[in-house]
Amino acid sequence: MKKIQISPSILSADFSQLGNEIKRLEDAGADMIHVDVMDGHFVPNLTIGPPVIKTLRKHSELTFDVHLMISPVHKYIKDFADAGADIITIHPEATDNLAESIKHIKSFKKKVGISLNPNTEINIIENELKNVDLILVMSVYPGFGGQKFIPDVIKKIELLKKIKDDKNYEYDIEVDGGINFSNSKDVINAGANILVSGTTIFKENNGNIKKNIETLKEV
Repeated sequence: MKKIQISPSILSADFSQLGNEIKRLEDAGADMIHVDVMDGHFVPNLTIGPPVIKTLRKHSELTFDVHLMISPVHKYIKDFADAGADIITIHPEATDNLAESIKHIKSFKKKVGISLNPNTEINIIENELKNVDLILVMSVYPGFGGQKFIPDVIKKIELLKKIKDDKNYEYDIEVDGGINFSNSKDVINAGANILVSGTTIFKENNGNIKKNIETLKEV
């Protein structure tokens, strides 16, 4: 099994102190920083864009794990690559040509992720699994933080792990949405090796980020 990594979502951070919050996460042992980008169109919320990511980039050497919930996504890939994203994750529903968007991300020497909503089947991206670095399994419907985990996605994680093992693919399996201390072990045991968490990391144990990150990694 790959090392378990934690990618805290800054959606739950204090937006007036984002630079300091990212430094706190790094000091507490975060493996990467998860940045949720929403456009108010593909999902019903608005968050941050490339200028903010570019500003935050100087605050940390950690991997910036950027999840684009925007449509049409293809024309904005360069902006996020230039801003400092290390991993760019897109939804298949947000592009007219998934294969071309994957190539476009790779052209900027960035890692490629594909995100699957709870109701998105694996078969619509199966031909591209060999070409990507990460599959992000959404365990809530994207758009808002603080939602409850959807248990049915465990089967999807298990299937992605089986496909990966059977075909010797290299992609990481990341899970985002309602991850907490009561379900993190199930997600890891199903095959995930990267957990995204916001509320749990920033709020539990009186905001003890280091303890929360360490607890989420326990199997």
